[in-house]
Amino acid sequence: MILRNLIFIFAGAGLWACSSHLMVKTSNSKEAVNNSVEGNIAVTNQIKPYKDSLDKRMNEIVAVSNADFVVQRPSSNLTRWVATAIFANQTKMIRFTQPIFCLLNTGGIRSSIGKGNVTLGDMYKVMPFDNTIVWVELPIDVLPEIEAFLNKSGGEPIANVQFENGKLTLVGPAEKATHFWVITSDYLLNGGDKMNFFLKKSNVKTTGKLLRDALIEEAKIQGTLIEN
Repeated sequence: MILRNLIFIFAGAGLWACSSHLMVKTSNSKEAVNNSVEGNIAVTNQIKPYKDSLDKRMNEIVAVSNADFVVQRPSSNLTRWVATAIFANQTKMIRFTQPIFCLLNTGGIRSSIGKGNVTLGDMYKVMPFDNTIVWVELPIDVLPEIEAFLNKSGGEPIANVQFENGKLTLVGPAEKATHFWVITSDYLLNGGDKMNFFLKKSNVKTTGKLLRDALIEEAKIQGTLIEN
């Protein structure tokens, strides 16, 4: 809520600045400039408590990284970490009766993580969107479509599934399976990034949990980010 309020305040500040800039073109330009300066100072003073609170929160250290975690296709330490962390977060204390894996999109990872302290702000940069985690059940005959998509896209973040030499192989109780589960985002569930195979879903379980929150939880549990 603080972040949302701060955005509104900055938006208001932008409108004030535009208005003040237009006032400079009036005949009484000296007074207009003075009003602009006074107005900007007032806005700055209004924003400061929110900014200080937000800065303090975003600078909170949630983990440490012993390496630079970067985004690359077909796979990288960051894409593997994100998918594995989401999978781990969602499958604790769950006994698998069907194959299950995590599939996300490389484009959803918006920043790298540098070596050293990992802050809450870093995690927001990695996953800035408020996308939530969903479980999607798909019929087994959709698997070749996912495989084809991965080959065409050049690779996406995946966990608990093998993708080697262009071939996708389920891990776990795959024998005689008629369906499998995919842990993904609500954005991809609705066909985002052209993952239209999700539209063939047979069941969906919504969690209401943000991908980002799951990543933050797992980073705190790990303490030092684990390279996969």
